[in-house]
Amino acid sequence: MLKKVKRHSLKKHTEKKLTERDVSQRNSPLKYLGFLVDETFFDDFEMFYDFGKELGLQRKDVKFFTFVETRRKIPSLQQNQITNKEFTWRGEIHSPNAQEFLDFPFDVLIGFYKGNHEFLSAMVAQSIAKFKIGFKGTDERLFDLLLTVDLQKPDAFKSEVKKYLKILKKI
Repeated sequence: MLKKVKRHSLKKHTEKKLTERDVSQRNSPLKYLGFLVDETFFDDFEMFYDFGKELGLQRKDVKFFTFVETRRKIPSLQQNQITNKEFTWRGEIHSPNAQEFLDFPFDVLIGFYKGNHEFLSAMVAQSIAKFKIGFKGTDERLFDLLLTVDLQKPDAFKSEVKKYLKILKKI
């Protein structure tokens, strides 16, 4: 019952954030790149830093935040991770690290997950990123650009994102 209430609240919270979004800075050039990642789907984080380097960014200008359904028993030093337990039943996030990530003014934020993911979608909606890239099958209202790429093929993903960033004159 509580899970249903939490998911309903997440949807309401996402809807509210979508109406409040500021799109006036959407065309700014790329200086900071962020990734929101479903960790059950992808866990090669070094690839994100390499991709940022290919785009002409320094390692400090590329940040990522991951979501896992439940935290593993193994101790982790990873601070850029959130679980479903850190979302209140009202859809609010109780993680200072996640809030700091979402309040950072990324020029491009990439939602690196497939399908309808309530928790990551809520985070994308709450992010103040200027331009948001997602993948086919996600909520179209959250993103400025949707790509049809197999996320298991990093080279295809990189080339598609680069192609569109050049077309949009972000790089």
